[in-house]
Amino acid sequence: MNTNDLSDYRKSYEKSELLETNVPEDPINLFNQWFHETEDFGGVEEVNAMTVATIGKDGFPKSRVVLLKKFNEEGFTFYTNYDSEKGQAIADNPNVCLSFFWHSMERQVIIKGVAQKVTPATSDNYFDSRPDGSKLGAIVSNQSQVIPSRTFLENNLSALEKKYESESIARPSNWGGYIVKPTVVEFWQGRPNRLHDRIRYSVENEHDWKIERLAP
Repeated sequence: MNTNDLSDYRKSYEKSELLETNVPEDPINLFNQWFHETEDFGGVEEVNAMTVATIGKDGFPKSRVVLLKKFNEEGFTFYTNYDSEKGQAIADNPNVCLSFFWHSMERQVIIKGVAQKVTPATSDNYFDSRPDGSKLGAIVSNQSQVIPSRTFLENNLSALEKKYESESIARPSNWGGYIVKPTVVEFWQGRPNRLHDRIRYSVENEHDWKIERLAP
C-alpha cells in the first residue's frame, strides 16, 4: 500500500501579526480590511472563494466551496439552488460555518452564523446581473440530483438556448441567495513556531461583540 507521509511538510508563518491593540470593535471592519489586503497583495485567484459547511439530512457535515457575492454589517451573501443538497440542509438546520483561507497572507477567517434566504427582489437583481450562460446554467441544472450523462446536461442546455434566443431569462423560483448572519467570527494569523494569533469575536447583543484571544 502506498503511503504519503506529509509529516515533514512545514512552513514558518512570518508575514503579519494580529493583536488586540490593532483590531476594530466590529469583525466586519476587520474582514473588510483583510479581504482587500489579500486582494491587493495577490497570490489568491478568487479572494471571495469560501467554504460553506452544513449538516445534512444524513447527520454528516459537508463542506463545499462557493463564491461570496456580498458582505456588510448584515452578513455574508452567496447564491445557490434552493433544492440542492446544501439548500435542503439549510432548510433543516440553518446553522452553518463559512471559512476563508488566504494562503498568500497566511490568514484564515472562520464564521459561524445562521443562514436565511434573501428577499426575492435581491435574488432577482443578482440573477439579472449574471451573463446569459450563467443564467441558463442555473435553470438547466437540477443541482445535486443524479443525471444519466454529461450529454444529457448539454442537450438540455442547447434546448434552453434555442428557447431563450428571443426571450428574457427570468430567475427560477428555486434559485436565489442566502445571507449568513454571523454569531462568531474568528481571525487566524499565522506566526512563527506555530504560535499563531487567533482572535475571536462573539456577538453579545444586536450591535456589540466580545473580543477574546484563543490559544493556537
